Amino acid sequence: MTATSDRALTVEQLAPPGPQLDPAAVQRTYELDRAHVFHSWSAQGALTPMVVTQARGSWVWDGEGRPLLDLSSQLVNTNVGHQHPAVVRGIQEQAARLCTIAPQHAVDVRSEAARLVTEHAPDGLSKVFFTNAGAEAIENAVRMARLHTGRRKVLSRYRSYHGNTQTAIHLTGDPRRWPNDSGAEGIVHFFGPYLYRSAFHAQTEEEECARALEHLEQVIQLEGPATIAALVLETVPGTAGIMVPPPGYLAGVRELCDRHGIVWIADEVMCGFGRTGAWFGVDHWGATPDLITFAKGVNSGYVPLGGVIISDAIAETFRERPFPGGLTYSGHPLACGSAVATITAMQDEGVIEHAARIGSELLGPGLRELAERHPVVGEVRGLGVFWALELVRDRTTREPLVPYNASGPAAQVTADLVAACKRRGVLPAVNMNRLHVVPPCTIADDEVRLGLAILDDALGEIEAAHGIGRAH
Repeated sequence: MTATSDRALTVEQLAPPGPQLDPAAVQRTYELDRAHVFHSWSAQGALTPMVVTQARGSWVWDGEGRPLLDLSSQLVNTNVGHQHPAVVRGIQEQAARLCTIAPQHAVDVRSEAARLVTEHAPDGLSKVFFTNAGAEAIENAVRMARLHTGRRKVLSRYRSYHGNTQTAIHLTGDPRRWPNDSGAEGIVHFFGPYLYRSAFHAQTEEEECARALEHLEQVIQLEGPATIAALVLETVPGTAGIMVPPPGYLAGVRELCDRHGIVWIADEVMCGFGRTGAWFGVDHWGATPDLITFAKGVNSGYVPLGGVIISDAIAETFRERPFPGGLTYSGHPLACGSAVATITAMQDEGVIEHAARIGSELLGPGLRELAERHPVVGEVRGLGVFWALELVRDRTTREPLVPYNASGPAAQVTADLVAACKRRGVLPAVNMNRLHVVPPCTIADDEVRLGLAILDDALGEIEAAHGIGRAH
């Protein structure tokens, strides 16, 4: 397969039938949004949000009725695609039976959701505390670790994202932390492995792994091992760049945590439930954390849901001692119903295996071929349906396509890339100097081929427009 071998494929051929548009209703949606909706991470005055009128499978339709192949999975969460019939049916059936119940009661759908989640988790993690989202999962996992160890400090890596609540945003290692950072949460950041831009002057994966672990061990020693409650680590950092850890790194993290009595919290909010071609990212490396946080893919975001999968040792801490935390909507029946339906569909339809094959046979080879043809692509990395293209102005110097945390005119080239993709029928995911290719786990082979061909054209357009790759 080559990225351009299926140029006969078109958006019109592959997209399902779209909605019947009511232009007046679309305009009203936009006007009400601008009048009343306060959007996240944004200066409100400059926003012109795209109106979405329908979504199905790997596709969404905008306010003009144009189908867009969703290579973003929205916020990397629609793992079984949009409007999966079994998940929609599961929510409907649960709503007809029991819409809500307080978390202190036992209810069948919550029990079954917990069973299914733990069934796919590593051995020794057999309980679930349900939350409404990933950030709340991180908050409660850190609280558990602090109470379990009697310590306060928590380590997390630069180039990470853990959520927008108080502890989670302090743990975050990207610029969204800066305006929210009070420096009062006991958080210490360290460098994780990232060979393409190595902080350790490494030349090979083996060197990067060894030096990253040496650095982490030094941070632990200098901070005082007896003061550190937990180490929070995205198994595969997502928003920060989909940096797949080198072989041996997670095993090394496990050993350091064991040696110093530190709780390892694996943040699998983005990379869990099929995104990497496995149930959990840690499955690829055979390393078992003490706590796993999840959200997003557990039910493809159809109803807000997250949680913490808890090791037996940490659960034992709270056998006689109350856990001081709770949420009104912990294990909400509609959310749990959607999780049961999603996990069951993944099992029955071989979604995990499909995501692994898409990555190894189509996305990986196709994206590497794009890199060979486009000088703007400095590196391709990923697995499953979780990929990033590192975009550069110069492959030799590895100068990023846009500066770190750039906005406005400095980020115009990536804004142009988004526009080029959307004009051709792809909804992309671009963050800083990276193009993330993160479609639903259920994306069809021909949809992948079409997406690669569109990305090929869009990358060529921005190279020509911005003089990237031309001889100087």
